[in-house]
Amino acid sequence: MIRTTLGEIAEVVGGRLVNAGPETVVDGPVEFDNRRPLAGGLFVAFDGEKVDGHEFAGAAIASGAAGVLGARDTGQPGVVVTDQIEALARLARFSLDRLPDLTVVGLTGSSGKTTTKDYIGQLLSRLGETIAPPGSLNNELGHPYTALKATASTRFLVLEMGARQVGHIRHLAEIAPPRIGVVLNVGAAHIGKFGSKEQTAIAKGELIEALPADGVAILNADDPLVAAMAVRTQARVVFFGEADASDVRVDERDHASYTLAGHPVRLRVTGRHQVSNTLAAAAVAVAAGMPVADAAAALGEVTIKSERRMDVFDRPDGVTVIDDTYNANTSSTVAALRSLATLGAGRRTVAVLGYMAELGDEEVAGHREVGRLAAELGVDRLIAVSEEARPVLDGAAEVPGWTGSAEFAADQPAAIALLRPEPGDVFLVKASRYRTWDVVDALRPEGVRP
Repeated sequence: MIRTTLGEIAEVVGGRLVNAGPETVVDGPVEFDNRRPLAGGLFVAFDGEKVDGHEFAGAAIASGAAGVLGARDTGQPGVVVTDQIEALARLARFSLDRLPDLTVVGLTGSSGKTTTKDYIGQLLSRLGETIAPPGSLNNELGHPYTALKATASTRFLVLEMGARQVGHIRHLAEIAPPRIGVVLNVGAAHIGKFGSKEQTAIAKGELIEALPADGVAILNADDPLVAAMAVRTQARVVFFGEADASDVRVDERDHASYTLAGHPVRLRVTGRHQVSNTLAAAAVAVAAGMPVADAAAALGEVTIKSERRMDVFDRPDGVTVIDDTYNANTSSTVAALRSLATLGAGRRTVAVLGYMAELGDEEVAGHREVGRLAAELGVDRLIAVSEEARPVLDGAAEVPGWTGSAEFAADQPAAIALLRPEPGDVFLVKASRYRTWDVVDALRPEGVRP
């Protein structure tokens, strides 16, 4: 966080200064985990379901924190507020308003947000100091927490923005006003919360509405609901899409290559769907001032920084594993299955598919759809994990002539018992969290971690 004082923090967040003078300097990180470095920083104490962060206030100060932001007086120097989340939001906005040379990049979409955020961060870091932490810090806590990492030397702040309801992204954009906004796609990932793709588009488009007149809106031309957002902004609109990539090919490891404005791009990341994600990242980099030729060259070096997203590893016995267990929806599972088919050409393929959450009324149909595709792609073994995912097997059974096996596992331990890897197999493990990563970790050689 930029240098400030506890007195300024108390004023900004509407809190009460306790056990310290207003001139106490805060110039370190803002953290809510006292195990992380806190020298000169601010420790935020939350009342958790299992752990009360206020109990660690003394340890945080002892480790070097300048103050504690919490809901009650802990006897340590700090600021007492009624709502720590709201206080963080106000503090983040106060901090960013004091960084006029900073460019905030906001990113949203139904799938691919975190991966594309990783790519954008790697490209922009070639232009200047960039903050784009691994993981999905895209909610009311993660958003200001990430924004508060910006300092006077930071040139770009890349923020992933999630939404659970209409108005959510608008709120996040008020915390950290974006100058460049990217919308990747509108899918069925959260249709259970929004009710329809059209309602999802209304929520996602709030990012574009928040852009200033001298900002840049980067929209996916291949998604009609995203492309239609162009009328919702006063910013300059830049479209990206498959038409920008010519001569697209994938190799036996499902690494795509293509030509971008006459410049060759050869990706190191897995999946044909990464073409669209990298085109979005290139559009951001060019909007930020990077020559197209440099962006194309840089794309060949980007990697996925966030764990459990199309993480491909090979075992000593020749088994290849695709760990895509962080989250799942219909479109991302379709993309992962296509990668399995490419990587598994001439080899036995095994798809372990768990529950895809937040599909609402589309839940059964979505699971059946990915099951049908698995069978159409010729997956040799299909394992559905959990009762909610059983329709995956029903979908596969609808495909005439499929000769693969369909197996059901009630939970992760049952799925692990069914794995039985043989040399040369290719496994895909994919689901919406729910600890399905336990299954993929059972396939990891010792010492190979996500």
